[in-house]
Amino acid sequence: MSDARRVLERLLRKGERARRRGDTAPASLPMTEASAREYLSLRTLAERDTFHAQVTLAERAGAIAVQRDSHRGDGERLLRLTVIDLDALADHLGIALLDARVGEAADLLAPWRRHFPVLGEVLDAWRNDRKVRGHGPEAAPDLADAAHAVQARLADDAHERILRRESARLFAGRVASKRLEQLTPWLDLLTRGALATDGVTEKEHVWASLGLRREPQPLLIAGSGTLLLDDGVELPLATAFLGVPLDALQGVRTTAACLLSVENLASFHDAARAPGADRALLLYTGGMPSPAWRRAYARVLDALPAGLPVWHWGDIDEGGFRIAAVLAETASARGRRLQPWRMSPATVQRDGSEEHVPPATVLAAMCRWAERAGWHDVADDLRARPLSLEQEALPAELPHAVEASR
Repeated sequence: MSDARRVLERLLRKGERARRRGDTAPASLPMTEASAREYLSLRTLAERDTFHAQVTLAERAGAIAVQRDSHRGDGERLLRLTVIDLDALADHLGIALLDARVGEAADLLAPWRRHFPVLGEVLDAWRNDRKVRGHGPEAAPDLADAAHAVQARLADDAHERILRRESARLFAGRVASKRLEQLTPWLDLLTRGALATDGVTEKEHVWASLGLRREPQPLLIAGSGTLLLDDGVELPLATAFLGVPLDALQGVRTTAACLLSVENLASFHDAARAPGADRALLLYTGGMPSPAWRRAYARVLDALPAGLPVWHWGDIDEGGFRIAAVLAETASARGRRLQPWRMSPATVQRDGSEEHVPPATVLAAMCRWAERAGWHDVADDLRARPLSLEQEALPAELPHAVEASR
């Protein structure tokens, strides 16, 4: 890029900002060190002539007015460049103005705005020259592809799909199988329905929320009782664990004292071997539970006695509480109250060696998700003793076994 073009593009951006503010005074750049250092750093006559020639072309295009110092030297020294026609300057430079780029983005996203109201917030941010997930309106094609993918998954929420196979089905092209992975930030935005990210979101959680997995994920269940499957099949439940297709499970008969969902696989297996496991019903969520998993979870809840306690055990971090909020919503819809198990600083006895204090923004997000789960006491405990801890750092204990030992 030439020195003159850098200065002219700087003038164009200044003109755009003035237009957005509604300024009536034309934007201009004084040819000073602060505004046009490229011009003042020219050393040779050839460099200067080239710069002047390119500025003159923009002037002849009717885009800018040029103030020259007619009282010194050859009268060609530039003093100030002023925009007289912003659109003409953009055309001269071959650059689409922000308004035009946002307009194109709006046209591309128009079919999806009814389904995803957050797109209106995205376009407003772009109109004000603010990035969304690090991108401007040039990302509209990716956002449109993400909307297509989310809409397709919402229409098929009874089933889980393999991530790359579904990507290849939805998109064509050389990198079709990896397209969904590339769109993860936009998938997250659309499923959240908000511009903010509340910190770092695990991509697997984003995919799982749409029923997408890297590999097939059965429902892992452990405890005592009998699983009721399709076509009247009854399957005795082994204490170790069983895995069944999500859509095959129709219900369960159990004498368990509680239901406990577990976020992480290692902790699920530890819980299945813990004292009292034969009197519990344990479910592995597979991280963020997918829509298909939540349907199976709802069928389990419907089959349990009305007074049976329902618990969840997950990481004490933002992702863990976000998962809890999703489960709590499903439980509430079935007339159940989800209770936290070992997810409050007040209930965790540790030596501190594996504990971390989360950043303030992450802690705030943890508290918001805890409150969305209905766990206001947990949120208060987190504010009193900020804590981040993975559940694998804790030995497995079961709620009813702890109560019985007291």
